[in-house]
Order: sequence, then structure tokens, then C-alpha cells
Amino acid sequence: MAAAAAAAAGPVLWRRLLGLLPGRPGLAALLGRLSDRLGRNRDRRRRRSPWLLLAPLLSPAVPQVTSPPCCLCPEGVHRFQWIRNLVPEFGVSSSHVRVLASPAEFFELMKGQIKVAKRRVVMASLYLGTGPLEQELVDCLENTLEKSLQAKFPSDLKVSILLDFTRGSRGRKNSRTMLLPLLQRFPEQVRVSLFHTPNLRGLLRLLIPERFNETIGLQHIKVYLFDNNIILSGANLSDSYFTNRQDRYVFLQDCPEIADFFTELVDAVGDVSLQLQGDDTVQVVEGMVHPYKGDRAAYCRAANKRVMDVINSARARQQVLHAQTFHGDSLLTQEDAAAAGDRRPAPDTWIYPLIQMKPFEIQIDEIVTETLLTEAERGAKIYLTTGYFNLTQAYMDLVLGTRAEYQILLASPEVNGFFGAKGVAGAIPAAYVHIERQFYREVCSLGQQERVQLQEYWRRGWTFHAKELHADDLGGCFRKHVELLRVGGGACGHLPWSSVSPTLAVTFSGTEGLWLYLAGSSLPCLTLIGSPNFGYRSVHRDLEAQIAIVTESRALQQQLHQEQEQLYLRSGVVSSSTFEQPSRQVKLWVKMVTPLIKNFF
Repeated sequence: MAAAAAAAAGPVLWRRLLGLLPGRPGLAALLGRLSDRLGRNRDRRRRRSPWLLLAPLLSPAVPQVTSPPCCLCPEGVHRFQWIRNLVPEFGVSSSHVRVLASPAEFFELMKGQIKVAKRRVVMASLYLGTGPLEQELVDCLENTLEKSLQAKFPSDLKVSILLDFTRGSRGRKNSRTMLLPLLQRFPEQVRVSLFHTPNLRGLLRLLIPERFNETIGLQHIKVYLFDNNIILSGANLSDSYFTNRQDRYVFLQDCPEIADFFTELVDAVGDVSLQLQGDDTVQVVEGMVHPYKGDRAAYCRAANKRVMDVINSARARQQVLHAQTFHGDSLLTQEDAAAAGDRRPAPDTWIYPLIQMKPFEIQIDEIVTETLLTEAERGAKIYLTTGYFNLTQAYMDLVLGTRAEYQILLASPEVNGFFGAKGVAGAIPAAYVHIERQFYREVCSLGQQERVQLQEYWRRGWTFHAKELHADDLGGCFRKHVELLRVGGGACGHLPWSSVSPTLAVTFSGTEGLWLYLAGSSLPCLTLIGSPNFGYRSVHRDLEAQIAIVTESRALQQQLHQEQEQLYLRSGVVSSSTFEQPSRQVKLWVKMVTPLIKNFF
């Protein structure tokens, strides 16, 4: 099945090669390895092969659908129906989908949803911060759990939290210590799972210090679920993401099938994770291979099976539900169901969960993303945002070799999440500048400046700098004071956090996404939203999940368009003069080290 899926949804060039040769599974793996090897060689030579210019001739106008399209489904989604050959397809009404605009709206919505939850709260994140806002979130969970026990008819409310082990264990006060009171007070209702990458083991685990060990691999999924309502985002459970760190968020209301899927997905990853105990120790689920003490291959096989069982069973359920609801295949006719009040309105929006867990050999998100980039027709526009510009070689090749127009939004160094950090981390924005410059030069060398445009998120005339700035820890640095430097004004000052305009302090480092506008359309019909960021570690090292939203609803398309416009509003087009600015001068040692470390951030 995996081979068929890869052949069905992989890049067109590989599909054609595979169609000519026998032994597809082995050849698919071989061609993939050869592609990676060639990509690394091209990086070392700092140029790309001329075959990229032929890519538009190899790609058809629309994706090939391996199974016959549903004759009763709307025509507009046929070009994306191939995704349901890989993952479950959830048809919903666009009235159940809402795009959130700000960190504050995200935070307040989460608190409100926790307070009214009756059956389940499921939260998957990289980590939970340790500040007062995070404590406020934990207090909401505690109060809701307490009410569930004191109610006249006690509910069976369950709380499941999935975090990364290394990030969640960093420091003396950490995610674990924040959640211990919940575990101790409600041991039958609360589960805290800490995912530990199987790649951090043995001598490597002993030698790599705290913080640096997070570069080996992480649990990076961001899902926040309350009964049948879900928030998909790239935001972590941290004060900066609740106040000044811009991200993307979509709220799916009253979507029980989608909620069930993500509950099962988080449970599956939780089952292959370490379980936090009330005494701050961790244990493996009974019968499960230990992630870093047990056999790595056996652990990864078990994890692959556990996660793929969730995906495949949900896919089978949705196929049956689709047939029963919209095709009249069930014992009840559509008219009978409608008369009984059971028939759902025909959907105008389709949700596809895309999972990427390369350590477990699950590459669904990668396959879908590459196919979307490959097969976007001439005249289509793709808006792609990434806080950290470090695209994989495959994604870079597809951007440069296909026919759609691209506008890629990335963070300028001043609004990068690592800007001003101490030590090696402080050089990371310069490394991103170096990668950006290399890519821009290749765009120019291929004469693609009109088709592929880079834009940098910035705020004219202002920059900011915070002391003790660390990745994913910005909010704690900003709470007490922000040092604002008026560019060109020659004056510095320290202002209390309450007196600083929030728009001046917004960072852009966690905002990733993709919007697809078909040729001739002024509104997007598809977006990708979730935790992946199109970089190497996101594709190869971490656990990621996002959703593809395909919609025919003009109202929802308008929401997505406005979201995209707001992000691009404060951006400037990158040109050769951009890299002549003093802030874009990259030190020689950073240039030399970047190729060695770019796969770790």
C-alpha cells in the first residue's frame, strides 16, 4: 500500500520512471536515496543542474487521480481528491471553520474551550512554558477537572497531554514540574506523555548537553482539542505564543470525526512515548519497546504500525461514511435520512490530515507537499511562509523547476526568533541570511526573479533586542522590559512591557503555511496549516502534523486570503541590495559552519 501511495502521489518524474521499470518499492527507495545524494552534491557545488528548467514540461496541468473521481462530489475538488488515497478525507461545512488572527485570540479561545469541556481535552505541543500565563492555563485544566468530579452527574472528562521529552525536561522548572500537580491530584483522569526520539541514544545521549540534544529530533505536533472542537496551529503552549509571537491558527468547530482522528493520533504517539508519573519519573507503556534503551528498529516498526493503524482505520471509516451519507449506499436512502433529520448538509470544505514522522518511515506530508508544488499549473500562485528559511533540497528544486508563481515570505534577521540570543544561537539568523542569499542567487542565475519572489517580514524603522533571548523563550524575555532602538534616530530607551505597542514586539519566527491560488483566481482554494516548516529537520527528524484545507466556500476562501494578506502586509521584496545592508553581512565562520549544521535547525 505504501508503494502504491508513493507511486500515486509522488513527483511526476519519479512516477513515470517507476511506470517503466519493475520492482517499484525497491526502486522508489533507491531513486529517493539517489535524489538525496544528488541534492547534497549540488549543495556542495552551490549550483543546480540544468534539468530544472525542463521540469515544467514534465508536469501535467492537474494531479493524476489514481481512483475514479466521485461523480456525486463537486467538480471543484477533483484536482485534490488524490489526497484521500493517502489519508482520511473529512467533508465539513465551511461554517465550522474559523481562522484566528492573533496570539491573544488563540489564548483566550483555549481557556474558554477548556472551561466548557465535558468529555476530553487533548493537547499536543513541543513544550509547556513555565510563566504566569502557562500557569493560568494549567489552573483552567485543574478547575475543569475539579468541576467534573463535583458535578451532580460526574463526567468522564479525560485530559491527555503530549510533549517532547527533551524540551519538556529542560531546566529545574519545566513542563514536567508544571503538570505534576495535575497528575498527583487527578491520576485517573490525566495522562502526560513525553516523546523521546529513538535517534538520541547511547553515547550520543550521554555526551550531548541539554538544549543541544533537542537538535536530534522532537515531538513537534501542535493540536489542541476540546470535546469535538480542534485548534490546529504552529504555536506552542508558551507565553510568547499567547502575547507577541505571531503564528497561524484554525478553529474547527463541532467536527467529531476530525476530533476522533486527532485524539487517536495523539494517543498513538503517546503510547510509544514515556509516561510521566506523579513522582516525576517516567515509565514505558507496558509491552512497548523503550525508545532509547530498546532496539531502535523494533521500536520504529512498532511506532509505525501504531500510527499507521490510526491513519488507515480512519481512512476506511471515512470512505464508508462518505458512501453512506452522499451516495445513498446505506440501507436508508438519502430522502429517508433527510426526513429523519440525520442527513448532513453537503460539504463545501474538505480536511486532510497530513502526518510526517520520518523516524517511523511515515512521509505523507512530504509526499503531498511535493506533489502540490510539482503539479501547480502555469498561472497558479503559491504563497509560502516560513519563519526559518531552510527549505529542503527537494522543495528548493521544485520551486525553481516548476511553473507556478511563488511568493515566499520569511523573517528578516531582526524579527527572527533567535535574534539577539547568546552564544552559537545568536549566529543562527546570520546562517539563515546566508541560506537566503544562496537561494536568491540561484533564482537570479536561472532568470526566475519574476516567477519566484522572496519577501521579508519586517517593521519599517524599528528593531528590537531582548536580553537572554533563547529559541522558543522570547516571551519571558519581553515581559519585564524591551529595549527599543530607533533606527537612525540615535536614541535608546528602556520601556516597561505594558507601555510597548504589541505590534512593535511581534515576532515572526513560528509562522509557516502555504496558500494555493488556482490560475485566474483571486482567492485561495487550498491551504496547509500546522506544525511543519518545510525545513530539513521538520521533514527528516521531527514528528509533525498539519491539515490541508480544500474549500469551495467563498467566505472561507476570503478568510484565508485575508490571513495571507495580513502576514504579507509588513514585508518588503528581497533584491540584491537587501544583502548589501550592514545587518546582512555574514561572518566567514558562519558561512563555513552553515552547511554542516543546517540540517539541525
